[in-house]
Amino acid sequence: MPATPSPGRVGDVRRQNLALVLDGIQGNGGATRAQLAAESGLTKASVSSLVADLLESGLVLETSVTRDGERGRPGTGLVLNPARGALAAEINVDYLAVGVLDFAGKLVFHETLERHNRGSRPSDILPLLVAMAQRAAAKAADAGVELLGGELTVPGLVDTEHNVVVAAPNLGWADVGLSEELPRLLPEAPFGVTLSNEANSAALAELWFGHGADHGTRDRFRDFLYISGEVGVGGGLVMASQLFDGPQGHAGEIGHVVVHPDGPLCACGGHGCLETFAGQDAIYSAAGMDRDSTTRHTAHLLQLAHDGDELAGSAVEQAGRYLGIAVASTARVANISAVVLGGHFAVLEEWIAPALRRSLDHHAPGLIPEGNLAFSGLGQTGALRGAAATSVRRILSQAYELIP
Repeated sequence: MPATPSPGRVGDVRRQNLALVLDGIQGNGGATRAQLAAESGLTKASVSSLVADLLESGLVLETSVTRDGERGRPGTGLVLNPARGALAAEINVDYLAVGVLDFAGKLVFHETLERHNRGSRPSDILPLLVAMAQRAAAKAADAGVELLGGELTVPGLVDTEHNVVVAAPNLGWADVGLSEELPRLLPEAPFGVTLSNEANSAALAELWFGHGADHGTRDRFRDFLYISGEVGVGGGLVMASQLFDGPQGHAGEIGHVVVHPDGPLCACGGHGCLETFAGQDAIYSAAGMDRDSTTRHTAHLLQLAHDGDELAGSAVEQAGRYLGIAVASTARVANISAVVLGGHFAVLEEWIAPALRRSLDHHAPGLIPEGNLAFSGLGQTGALRGAAATSVRRILSQAYELIP
């Protein structure tokens, strides 16, 4: 006997069509009903019916009258409702962060708390993050934004299906389950909170808000390697404008590509990883700096580099050289010809770019053209933006849950 459909659910075809219409609205930054019908292949009557549901659900708003190109007749525009949004939370080795992204793609709130999290237990960190998430939710409410879901992003390998941090060596975490903790970040959200890798989130942010979205560069950045420079070095691969995370979700881990077979011990247990030469700790140590806080150290390193300090210059030069070795190897294997660097690599662009360029030209001449080596302009919010935007897309793909 066939199962009875759940109350409030729509049929499979209608679910797919709702997602199709939402994708058309989101992808174009707004559209008319006629444009959606033309692009989707659906009838105008079907689109109008779907839009009526989306308007009632609060996911979509009508905007001022526009021209849809059909004999000059006006059409009412449709956009995603900026009064809906998603939460992002980030645990990194040196800080905790939260942010709120509305459905229009605007980061309406962002808070960072510098904190040494290396060796901290999840039970030490998560109450602080929950408190930050509560403040973010309150700020969102003050701004008139209802949070429907969220994502927590961490610097390590994750099992997204089971909400497990498989390995985050720089935090000292292994096989940490977060299924009970994630809902506490946003307990009222109908779509819950999911888990992601920080570098993958930052790579998606670069695709959606950075070089992959810029009209002048997006054609060159449909396929690229994103490299995240923090205490560790992470990576994300984007292929055909989609994140490629591999069969277990762990692709792109460039920080643990071996660049020196007799190199120092890495937090992952291996030797000679890129991270041991280009991570924050490695650069600061090579520059003769004692560790304190990320902000103070970065400012100090920048000042030393600006003043021509020999140790600082050598440390950044070494990081750039080994980055070039890792990028050359990874780019050949992955068959990509564009690279975006974020985190402290973007902060050090002026000094690290020449060394990286020389290394690339030496180890892989012509593989990464001059205009295809880029540095992120998203700053420290990259991973947050990517995590929140991923949550928004997840919500929109399940829009049928909100249809009365």
